[in-house]
Amino acid sequence: MNRSVPHPTRTVRTAERPSAPAPGPGLGEVLLPGDDGYAAASTTPGKVGRPALVVRPRDTGEVACAVRHARLAGLTLTVRSGGHSMAGHSTNDGGMVLDLAHLDAVEVVDPARRVVRVGAGATWGRVAAALAPHGLGLTTGDTASVGVGGLTLGGGIGWMVRRHGLTVDSLVAARVVTADGREVVTSPERHSGLFWALRGGGGGVGVVTAFDFVAQRVGDVRFGSVSYAPDDAAALVRGWRDVMRAAPEELSSTLVLVPAMHGAPASATVLLCAAHEDPAAADRAVEPLLGIGTVTGSSVATVGFADVLDTGGHAPGARVVARNVLVPALDDAVAADLAAVLAGDRPMALALRALGGAVSRLLPDETAFAHRDAEALVVGAAMLPADATDDAVDDALADWHAVAAHGTGAYANFQGSATDADVRAAYPPATLARLRAVRRAYDPDRLFRGGLDVAPRDEVAARTPEMGA
Repeated sequence: MNRSVPHPTRTVRTAERPSAPAPGPGLGEVLLPGDDGYAAASTTPGKVGRPALVVRPRDTGEVACAVRHARLAGLTLTVRSGGHSMAGHSTNDGGMVLDLAHLDAVEVVDPARRVVRVGAGATWGRVAAALAPHGLGLTTGDTASVGVGGLTLGGGIGWMVRRHGLTVDSLVAARVVTADGREVVTSPERHSGLFWALRGGGGGVGVVTAFDFVAQRVGDVRFGSVSYAPDDAAALVRGWRDVMRAAPEELSSTLVLVPAMHGAPASATVLLCAAHEDPAAADRAVEPLLGIGTVTGSSVATVGFADVLDTGGHAPGARVVARNVLVPALDDAVAADLAAVLAGDRPMALALRALGGAVSRLLPDETAFAHRDAEALVVGAAMLPADATDDAVDDALADWHAVAAHGTGAYANFQGSATDADVRAAYPPATLARLRAVRRAYDPDRLFRGGLDVAPRDEVAARTPEMGA
């Protein structure tokens, strides 16, 4: 069952640390292996974790208490927001998972400036529903059940990305509990280095408890999909690319190409959102997408922005294997290699997200998300059995390498693994060096292990025994 900790006699049972101090008062809800909710709170689409305990704080004070307990007990600490990490960043083995699910408040704190404060454990569906009555919205991801904390720290790419940029581009302040248990408020003027790292650095520098964003005025949008005959994938890629290069920034879209797999036929679909105040202008922006292939179906309607978020979810009993790459130019060679992946012997679904627009108006060093010149984000995903071996994963990804070779980086939120190569893909050398400096300043003993680990390998080897990972 779920448990709170009313007194300091609570025992933490862990084979790795039999003498670890028992959680004291003020931690909040505590889940141990075997408790109701433990399995769900320690599992992600890419990993089944086995933490010594899961802690669910109810306020900032309990977050600070949990951080201090993890440090005293020598437990690696991983922060969980929505738990959607395909690389398993929001769980661990033998440490503490700090689940922020109870920190889910959404508040308009300054209506005149449209500043909203969002708890890091809220989901984007909750945020959209709370802001809709105010005529406001945030440029976020595209799935309602994704957590605010994880998506924001990685950058945030969603249905208004071309018009309003990444989620982090709307961030103006954040409240963070650091590795020593202090709460600090970060902004461009206060703890500016930490604030920079929170804008795309993937976390791992503290526990963000709340974010302050400047929301956008958002009413109804034109949203839906267009389906095509999937007989010429390369032509569809080229046609979609050309339309999006000429499209107004109000139009964001994703081209989804799925080969025949698991008994289902191949499909080709453009998902789109036209966030334009003028419905006629929105329809004019969408119309060219009807000419890029043989249209087999179209469903575009006027809906509230809060209704565009997908319910998400992952197939039970399956392991999702995903990789992504940011390409500076979606040229014909990229289109040809994408078509080759679809036609190969290893079924892999592909999604191409158009960028540019507001994303490209910031300089690469303004945020820890440095890939501002990318034309598109390309994601490849395969569905394998839950017990698939590493060799099976490597085989499933064999055709992906030709696509990845066209890229100049990767999006941290869609990383399906956490190797040194993944770190270098997500963060160019100058960005990586700056992130390392920030992490050394705020977490010198590497208590936090969320996101891609930017520490050099020799630093990891030197400090891992001390922190007990």
